[in-house]
Amino acid sequence: MFPSFGCCSGSNSDPEASRRAYQERKLRMLTFWRDGVERQLVAVSAAINTLEQQMHRDGPSTQN
Repeated sequence: MFPSFGCCSGSNSDPEASRRAYQERKLRMLTFWRDGVERQLVAVSAAINTLEQQMHRDGPSTQN
């Protein structure tokens, strides 16, 4: 499902430690993605708010 980044640090690694390291990398990646999406959502919300304020300020449009 997700690519493994530097998955194998040694062939004799403890499987549980490898699994834990993979899960930690996956968590960091997903958190990074979430943070990016949150920034985009804030930007879109600000743009919507600004547009609504402009529309309210300008009053009803006489054009269709």
